[in-house]
Amino acid sequence: MVPVARQFFSQEIDRSDEQIDLAKAALYIAQEEYPDLDPAEYLNALDTMAEELLERLPIQRYPLRVIHTINQYLYEDLGFKGNVNEYHDPRNSFLNDAIERRTGIPITLSLIYLELAKRVDFPMVGVGMPGHFLIRPDIPEMEIFVDAFNRGEVLFPQDCQAKLSQIYGQPVALRAEFLRSVTHRQFLARMLTNLKYIYLQQQDLEKALGTVEKILLLFPDIPGETRDRGLINYQLGHWFSAISDFESYLAQAPHAEDAPVIRKLLSQLGRG
Repeated sequence: MVPVARQFFSQEIDRSDEQIDLAKAALYIAQEEYPDLDPAEYLNALDTMAEELLERLPIQRYPLRVIHTINQYLYEDLGFKGNVNEYHDPRNSFLNDAIERRTGIPITLSLIYLELAKRVDFPMVGVGMPGHFLIRPDIPEMEIFVDAFNRGEVLFPQDCQAKLSQIYGQPVALRAEFLRSVTHRQFLARMLTNLKYIYLQQQDLEKALGTVEKILLLFPDIPGETRDRGLINYQLGHWFSAISDFESYLAQAPHAEDAPVIRKLLSQLGRG
């Protein structure tokens, strides 16, 4: 039986990308973990925070001044911070927990920042840099980035280059696509992918399966996610679902490097 929260999530993303309400969709993801969660409570919390922020904004809203004011409010006044010590705690990936606990990982803190900025008419967008999610003002020709995980640190492209090299422990060439803004669906998929790997590390296969299923609601044609759903179904003993996923994967990616492994698993299940 499909959880009610999954149905709400599916309805929210069943619209044009720019019309998807990121905060609502993120709260529906959380609601699957916390069935008693009331999304309106946290949407109201964001509204209240935005009202308080509005009172602090300068009359002349130069972008860097606005960013400085948001940073002062979020990190100094409210005490939000990146969760460095418990980075892989799944609670860091749920918007309700990030709001309540005032801590999270880059993407959840970025979401709070984006939602506040939207509410005070300072539009920003997510930036899917590998290894570390960023945001930036949605202003043409303005190449500054904000690291919501690190107290709203303002970065220029060369700073992003240095951060990438630091994350991967070796020099990494900065490519234009690393600093490209993400769509709402891509944002949610990245949030879910974080959760997916946390659950897989914890061997919580049922929850990992739920995250993959939601990723596939966002992007039905990603072969790797179909394969992963099949592998999780296989481990859970959901044989018919695993067979269906493996066959779909091979139809989508017949020449993939791992295709022989998947064919072998299909053979073990009496197919192929």
